[in-house]
Amino acid sequence: MSDLLQRLRGRGWRLTAQRRVVAEVLDGEHVHLTADEVLARATARLPEISRATVYNTLGELVSLGEVVEVTTDGRAKRYDPNAHRPHQHLVCSGCGTIRDVHPVGDFLAELPPGERYGFSVATAEVTFRGRCPDCART
Repeated sequence: MSDLLQRLRGRGWRLTAQRRVVAEVLDGEHVHLTADEVLARATARLPEISRATVYNTLGELVSLGEVVEVTTDGRAKRYDPNAHRPHQHLVCSGCGTIRDVHPVGDFLAELPPGERYGFSVATAEVTFRGRCPDCART
């Protein structure tokens, strides 16, 4: 059973066939699918699943905190199931591929007190950008 499915079962979330398929599609490392990509993969597994069901399920998973919406450079929202594993993202500026990365260091400590403007900073999100090997060859 996938990590996401285990977490959802642990929460007592009702796993209908449609919800289960969406969770299975999202399972894995480095998964950052758009809603349309989730729909296409879910439809391949369960042809009768509707667009509305996929979108509603994604919204519920985000609301539960089990999936994180990731947006980079005005591209379509992507859905990251690794909501409970601290990580940052590495994004290809060519094709938009997103990879999870685990840099060492405390990003909060790197923000000088003079740059906090009185904020009580709780978290930091850093996005690393570059070109993936495929895009670097072209």
